[in-house]
Amino acid sequence: MIDGLMQGFAVLLTFQNLSLCLLGAVLGTLVGVLPGLGPATTIALLLPISLKLDPTGAIILLAGIYYGVAYGGTITSVLMRIPGEASSVVTCIDGYAMAKNGRAGAALGIAAIGSFIAGTVGVLGVMLLSPPLAEIVIAFGPWEYAALMLAGLSMIAFFAASGVARAALMALIGLFLGSVGLDPMAGTPRFTFGVPALVDGINIAPLALGLFGLSELLFLALSGDGKPEILRAPSGMLGFMPNRQEWKRSAGPIARGSVLGFLVGLLPGGGAVLASFLSYAVEKRLTKYPHEFGKGAIEGVAGPESANNSGTAGAFIPLLTLGIPSNAVTALLLGALLVHGVQPGPMILERQPELYWGVIASMYLGNFILVVLNLPFVGLFVRALEVPRRFMATSILLICVIGTWSTGLNHFDVLLAAIFGIVGFLLRRAGFDLGPLILAYVLGPTLERSLRQALLISDGDLMDVVNHPIALGFLIVAALVLLSAVTMRKRPAVVQDGGS
Repeated sequence: MIDGLMQGFAVLLTFQNLSLCLLGAVLGTLVGVLPGLGPATTIALLLPISLKLDPTGAIILLAGIYYGVAYGGTITSVLMRIPGEASSVVTCIDGYAMAKNGRAGAALGIAAIGSFIAGTVGVLGVMLLSPPLAEIVIAFGPWEYAALMLAGLSMIAFFAASGVARAALMALIGLFLGSVGLDPMAGTPRFTFGVPALVDGINIAPLALGLFGLSELLFLALSGDGKPEILRAPSGMLGFMPNRQEWKRSAGPIARGSVLGFLVGLLPGGGAVLASFLSYAVEKRLTKYPHEFGKGAIEGVAGPESANNSGTAGAFIPLLTLGIPSNAVTALLLGALLVHGVQPGPMILERQPELYWGVIASMYLGNFILVVLNLPFVGLFVRALEVPRRFMATSILLICVIGTWSTGLNHFDVLLAAIFGIVGFLLRRAGFDLGPLILAYVLGPTLERSLRQALLISDGDLMDVVNHPIALGFLIVAALVLLSAVTMRKRPAVVQDGGS
């Protein structure tokens, strides 16, 4: 493992990879600061550009954006009460209250330091757990992979923001889009409707750029240029240092958030958003100062901000060793790996050790870069909010068109991106979440291929799955997840936001 990490730093410490690591961290912070964009949109926009890079450099860049967003989202949550990203929603409650009380610097400082500690813990966890997990997964056959994909799809119902029925509809559309092209067993075209360009299937670049990039463009074009109130951030490094009492109160939440976030990130369907909410609930239960929650409790910042960063790191374990994305962002990362010819799974440590360890090393360095960026340059990142929406929309349109055309050098991909952009905009306006769609699109082909192989081996006997205890276990997990998701949604929700 130490040899692997040293190999990773050897891969990282080249001019190109170092530059990509820095660029990913900066872009991630900017995306986190700009409300509405999000990591999925940015990764979709940069996906065509990443295809011009080698696989290791591309994933270093895209991964940097993913974990960098969690840092940037804190800035607007604390200074503006606007979450730059979904995982920073909880920080708005106590982070903004601290800023109103004149402790904006302490809130931003403890969030950055807690995020660095949690991110480091998360990366250590990825490094320690991925190899033994990969050895277990090597024993998987078609039934195990099919059941694992079903378990991953079942998680859509658990974290779907738009409801189980709407998420299921999006998943069905994603499965259909993933099945367009050549039949994996027979090799005959299907669902191509006589269009030769669809024989090879729908490329993830126009799909992602349309659903996330162009649909966001339409939202930006229809929104106003109103500028919200921004509370003043402190100047100088000393302005971000918490006092002794705040340090003491933050130590426990940072430790608990780091561990809790990592464990939640391991679950398909977990990730940074769920980790931050769970951490806030835990800290509110354990604190000695419950009356301060919602009014500026530093535990309400330290815990969730640590959890969302370690949750982001934890999500890389199922992504790299199982090929299972936990959300729309990791689904896009999985798509990027597949486009580059990298098959995530237990053999990635054997076949592409330079990519695996290079990404791990970049996450170590990236967390350090983000701390350096997020303390002294807060004011500079906040200035990005002053860019008029119409200019931002024009830039996104240009990137989408050039990026889509450059992936396949054909106009049909541009047309597909435009169609998916309109569809994505209409679906979002109707309250549908696009995450389940892209997740099902990525998982669908593996599910179909594994299930058909398993049925071919068992002569079409579905009950043969009982002879495969691991596969049966995954199916039971899927059933329990679906049952719990439906049960939880039937309960009346009680929202407590501390008077916000």
